[in-house]
Amino acid sequence: MGSRSPEKSRPSVWWLLAAVVLPFMSYLTKMTFVGKEKLPRDGAFVLAPNHYSEFDPLVVAVAVWRIGRAPRFMAKESLFRVPVVGAALRATGMIPVARAASGAAAKQTMAQAKDLVEHGRGVIVYPEGTLTRDPDLWPMRGKSGAVRLALAGDIPLIPMAQWGTQEIMGRYQKGLKLWPPRKPVQVIIGDPIDLSDLKGRSGDQAALNEATTRLMDAITALLEQIRHEKAPQQRWNPTDHGQKETGRLDS
Repeated sequence: MGSRSPEKSRPSVWWLLAAVVLPFMSYLTKMTFVGKEKLPRDGAFVLAPNHYSEFDPLVVAVAVWRIGRAPRFMAKESLFRVPVVGAALRATGMIPVARAASGAAAKQTMAQAKDLVEHGRGVIVYPEGTLTRDPDLWPMRGKSGAVRLALAGDIPLIPMAQWGTQEIMGRYQKGLKLWPPRKPVQVIIGDPIDLSDLKGRSGDQAALNEATTRLMDAITALLEQIRHEKAPQQRWNPTDHGQKETGRLDS
């Protein structure tokens, strides 16, 4: 757990990406980790982080790589049809997201889960689906994409929280804050969510709702730990505030 994995030690396109990205990120951030041993060294996993900045994915990707795994994300299906971009996504093992709660989407999720297990790959899924709308950047209401994938393949579902990215790029901000360098970014990974009582119920909406609640509670608790403050008792729900959830990646 938490050590160098075979997928990182074997030559791959990830080495080229790391050679380009890591020096830049080492200039921008000073990452500290809590619980990095909780990310499996090998085998499938679904990692579910909080999301409050457009720069989050790069921070999360670098964190996962430094811990010892290849950072694969869910990506919009439409991106896989874009020349060059689609080829790059396929080459790095990114996963097209199931866009709708339909029979076809359910079959796609099952196939994706099976593929993760067979190849021993992990995937990063933002359970909020888009940037949180909470005014204070706490996790908002979650979607079921991450838990559906975990339940479909009986894959460990691991919560994660990170804090400090907002000092590099705030929510909806254009451009990066390049000075001062080495801004502190804290990353914390929690224990896998216990879904044993929901096993085999990836198509049951009640089970998905319960699993999503457990996941969002765990992510929020981790964020409270590194922010040293308590989250609001009621999780932000965009529809209660007349907000449209654009850009979401799961349902």
